[in-house]
Amino acid sequence: MKLLQIPTANLEERIKEELEENPALESELDKTGLTDDSYELDDNKPTGDEDGEVGEEVELSDDGAEKVDLDDFLKREDDESGGYDYSDDYYGSGGEEKQVVPASVETSFHDYLLDQLGMLELDERRHRIAEQIIGSLDEDGYLRREASSIADDLAFGQNVETTVEEINELILEIQQFDPPGICVWTLQECLLLQLKRMPESKPVHDAIKVLDKYFTEFTKKHYDKIQKHLDLNDEDFKKVIGIIIKLNPKPGAPFAVTNKAESYIIPDFFVYNNNGVLELTLNSKNAPELRISEGYKEMMRAYDRSEKKNKAQKETVMFIKQKLDSAKWFIDAIKQRQHTLLHTMQAIMEFQKEFFLTGDETALKPMILKDIASMTSLDISTVSRVANSKYVETEYGTYKLKFFFSEALHTESGEEVSTREVKTILQEMISAENKRKPLSDEHLTEMLMEKGYNIARRTVAKYREQLNVPVARLRKEL
Repeated sequence: MKLLQIPTANLEERIKEELEENPALESELDKTGLTDDSYELDDNKPTGDEDGEVGEEVELSDDGAEKVDLDDFLKREDDESGGYDYSDDYYGSGGEEKQVVPASVETSFHDYLLDQLGMLELDERRHRIAEQIIGSLDEDGYLRREASSIADDLAFGQNVETTVEEINELILEIQQFDPPGICVWTLQECLLLQLKRMPESKPVHDAIKVLDKYFTEFTKKHYDKIQKHLDLNDEDFKKVIGIIIKLNPKPGAPFAVTNKAESYIIPDFFVYNNNGVLELTLNSKNAPELRISEGYKEMMRAYDRSEKKNKAQKETVMFIKQKLDSAKWFIDAIKQRQHTLLHTMQAIMEFQKEFFLTGDETALKPMILKDIASMTSLDISTVSRVANSKYVETEYGTYKLKFFFSEALHTESGEEVSTREVKTILQEMISAENKRKPLSDEHLTEMLMEKGYNIARRTVAKYREQLNVPVARLRKEL
């Protein structure tokens, strides 16, 4: 189950860990001269007797097999090096020059501010206080701690005595750093700082008034009220709002280092439309070429042939057997993972065939976990694990499998439709609305009913929230 839940992007790392921990497990890519079918774990092929012993039933091939002597292995086990051979045969000559892999260096937000701090003429004590303030900023550039808390941190952590007044003075200094709008406690302060750094003009002056005196009204988009108080015509007011909405509410965000491995989606499946016939393939990263170490199997054969079986040999063979069993289990688990993924995706593809052929989201049929569990004879929890962590690439885009699951809704004619279809139509209505007069939930409900979708206003509100669409008042634009 744990292997099933691992996304394709992380499976390679998990296999690498297993290869490092278990010397009885090998990757086919590590062995030159071996074909893809040099080792296959087949359900009909015996891998051990009832007692779990590994013996004559394991077929050995002399071609390309690593011959390891049991006594040599025992000697390595008794060696002070902990059983590992550090000879030149394994690691090369010590005189070889090491290859250095270049790594990209990115300046962090805090490093960028510390560089600017060096340009201020501060004594050592005040410099340490300023460093503490910069270290207290979050990734967006905001100061989430009170000045008194920073003073306490300096007193207890660095034995530096300071006052709230001195900290506030240094905060004002740091607020002059780039990017504009940093080292503040609130969004209002952040935006005002950015406006005050702009060249003076009447629109900028009016924008400062809006955020200084009418910030609450601005966040609620009560534009008529603000325009009336400032006595501005439509054109001038539009310029003012245009300046404000171009400000950056998170000035530190551009410096944030994103995890590229997490942000880049690696699909687990590929579905192709071949002239009306859907073809499903599994990402090759999900089907690694793994095999049992020939050297370890040879050691088991050597033990079986040996006439003298002392205690040391028996203990070593027990260790070898455990590693062999573990390697076989892991290969079995990987193959079971492949089978479960393909079996589940095949069922989803068949259920939502019309969507995969056309890419039309309104063609998605109502589908719940139980439907796929019934088709595949898998447990619902297993289907859930696949749906929540896997992606499929189609010619219409890449989708999380969870995307294809939705509850049913009935139309006036009694036809069963997917809630996904209703959400798609709702999104289209909102996208096409007049932004000067956005559609209310009541109006959206009426429009859906006209299209034959029997739906309550509160359900429309719930779907709108799930689509991350704000209420009509907050969608209003000038």
